[in-house]
Amino acid sequence: MIKQPIFNSLGDGILHLDAEYLSPGIASVYVLIENDECAIIETGTFHTVPHILDVLKANGLTEENVRYVIPTHVHLDHAGGVGQLMKICPNADLVVHPKGARHMISPEKLSTGVKAVYGEAAFEELYGELIPVDAARVVEAPDNFEVTLGERVLRFYDTPGHARHHFCVHDLKSNTIFSGDTFGIGYPQLETTSERFIFATTTPVQFDPDALRASIARLLSVKPAAFNLTHFGRIVATDAVVKQLHDSIDKFVAIAEQAESVTEDRVAHIDQQIRGYLLDCYQALGGTQSDEKLLEVITMDSKLNAQGLDVWLSLKAQK
Repeated sequence: MIKQPIFNSLGDGILHLDAEYLSPGIASVYVLIENDECAIIETGTFHTVPHILDVLKANGLTEENVRYVIPTHVHLDHAGGVGQLMKICPNADLVVHPKGARHMISPEKLSTGVKAVYGEAAFEELYGELIPVDAARVVEAPDNFEVTLGERVLRFYDTPGHARHHFCVHDLKSNTIFSGDTFGIGYPQLETTSERFIFATTTPVQFDPDALRASIARLLSVKPAAFNLTHFGRIVATDAVVKQLHDSIDKFVAIAEQAESVTEDRVAHIDQQIRGYLLDCYQALGGTQSDEKLLEVITMDSKLNAQGLDVWLSLKAQK
């Protein structure tokens, strides 16, 4: 049986595709369609590319209809498929943050760093191959830069805090923002009886809490109708959702600072504290999934957050 791509329409010509990274419901790819052109925002990994092509085909499009490939930043769950997509989409430009462009043109340093963390075999399983992009096809998008897709305008906001090479994309037609990792992580499979469960991501190595708070405020100031998260799907920024997000930044920073004097297994200590905090938050929201299910879903994010906070503490100590 031929496997059908997992996607749904969000309206306004926006398709939401599951990148099938690690497991379903973890990472999103968005396809914006305007007349006979489309833009792909986030790419997932090398392994995601066939799913994207299936979605294009299911909507009467081919690789030649792709006008832009747009990762919000160059972490590989967002940009690992960029090179392969650019290779097979002859009319596409890559739109990328100025500080991330060099990593897409020459990805060797990026792949070497990730392989050092995960190892060669795990890198291949998770991310596949990183393919360089021709510099002549790279468009650097500084703050407030705009591109047009037909009559649709996409505006780019420089949003450091999670990473210095991060921008968010404001689709003026739908008045929604593709927020990458800036507006946090909210997995819809972690259902509650009240507000959507959401928390900040402090993944290594460029977490900056002050910059992240400022970036969130910047995004909220343009009053978007909704945020299109990479992890995962669409969310409306109610007051309660925004408070959760800010509270999580404050709590993660407090957990890290309380662990400054820990000399052994500091990452593991921080990770344990984060998991306890997120468990308490989820229960307070009336979480309907078991504690075991919550921990299964958030384990990788908790560990990555702990690693990022550990790096932040180390850099802070050097100042």
